[in-house]
Amino acid sequence: MRCEFSIGQSIGHVIVWVVLTLITFGLALLVFPYYLNRAVLNRTEVLDQQGRPIGKLRCNFDLISSIGHVIIWGILILITFGIAGFFYLYRVVRVVLSDTVIEYY
Repeated sequence: MRCEFSIGQSIGHVIVWVVLTLITFGLALLVFPYYLNRAVLNRTEVLDQQGRPIGKLRCNFDLISSIGHVIIWGILILITFGIAGFFYLYRVVRVVLSDTVIEYY
């Protein structure tokens, strides 16, 4: 696999999420891990053994289908004073990878 997520795209992502975090008083940070992983996965190509691209990853995650998941984990993070956040990050990766497919060229 080869990821084409550039520094410029990273900077743009950071700027957008900092603004969203300020506007939402930090609530955007609950969905940030999903969209960070999604952005990287959507810019990743699948290579064959000779290094030629044969497809790309496409993450179909959308917030609407997982809003209940985000709310429950947000409450758990508050109740546990942040400790559940460590488990949340692993759960986010599982959810995002489960919603990812390979689109062959």
